[in-house]
Amino acid sequence: MPRVKYTSKDVDLMARLMRAEAVGEGKQGMLYVGNVVVNRAKADCLDFKDLRTISEVIYQVQGGNYSFEAVQKGNLFYNRARDAERRLAEKNLKFWRDHPAKYSLWYFNPEGQCPSSWYGQPFTGQFKNHCYYEPQAGTCASVYGG
Repeated sequence: MPRVKYTSKDVDLMARLMRAEAVGEGKQGMLYVGNVVVNRAKADCLDFKDLRTISEVIYQVQGGNYSFEAVQKGNLFYNRARDAERRLAEKNLKFWRDHPAKYSLWYFNPEGQCPSSWYGQPFTGQFKNHCYYEPQAGTCASVYGG
């Protein structure tokens, strides 16, 4: 059973986002970005209470901007999904999760070192240029399930 319900359009959309956000970090980096997308769809807490679909997650607007920089800036996000990234997206949607993004709801690419917390959320690890953060203990049980 997949981690979240999805359609082939969701696979394309997620594949485009994963590529646009992390193509420079290879397959592993793109899978970590995919973890965050699926985790946000699963989360029923914090800024993600009303997001249930991949499209809602990817096109979420916070503070007047899209949550994911690639959607805001365009670049690779608006290119057609490629088969390689589609396979990675489907892997995330079906089952794949791993540290440091296993339970992460946020990531970003800082100018320097990864801060020990980001908006009060604990740092879980870094992969190449991206720092990953999961919810504080006890604030978002839904992200830790299946």
